[in-house]
Amino acid sequence: MKVAEIRELSVDELRGREKELDDQLFRLRIQKSMGQLEAPAKVRTVRKDLAKVKTILREKVGTR
Repeated sequence: MKVAEIRELSVDELRGREKELDDQLFRLRIQKSMGQLEAPAKVRTVRKDLAKVKTILREKVGTR
């Protein structure tokens, strides 16, 4: 997910996306602990996307 795409989202959409990514990261961690994770690199990309969303959300809420 690119930063430009994230910046176009509204605050409510960002919060929803944050929740989705957080849930997805949780499921990936569970799969990893059970040895069923097929794409280990996916954890890294989800973590990075979550960080991007949180950063932009913080920027938008702070400027209100």
